[in-house]
Amino acid sequence: MYAIIESCGKQYKVAEGDVVFFEKLEVEEGKKVTFDNVVLVSDDKKVEVGAPYVKGVKVEGKVLEHGKGKKIIVYKYKAKKNYRRTQGHRQPFTKVEITKIVAAKATTKVEETASEEKVEKKAATKTTAAKTTATKTTTAKKATTTKATATKATAAKTTTKKATTAKTEKVEA
Repeated sequence: MYAIIESCGKQYKVAEGDVVFFEKLEVEEGKKVTFDNVVLVSDDKKVEVGAPYVKGVKVEGKVLEHGKGKKIIVYKYKAKKNYRRTQGHRQPFTKVEITKIVAAKATTKVEETASEEKVEKKAATKTTAAKTTATKTTTAKKATTTKATATKATAAKTTTKKATTAKTEKVEA
């Protein structure tokens, strides 16, 4: 039996008794760690693939140690510019021993149909709520557009009044 789990942005194929090196996990040495993000579980007879994860399946492990990986050299170089920089890096890791893969419990057909009915009812209520909010926003938009056109018309009237008063003042002078 093996499983593919997702942790630290990567996917790992694990089986019971394997020792796996993960990116640094915030768990003390000797403590248990559980991985809930199981992408695939394979028994000898069947393979179960999740969408995106398999429900009810967990992988448990024990933290053996924390450490740093082998040093790598980062060397930056620009030709003809006398630019050379050397830097080292050691990636931290956590060494975990996989203790067991806990499989999902089989659910009965009655429970599955009841949960499907609940999901359908929730979806139906969400769509009706969305329709009512959509009609409210369209009426609000119409009201604001009529107000905007009214204010534009009054602004145009005031500018014409100002122009006519200025003309009459020139004539009188």
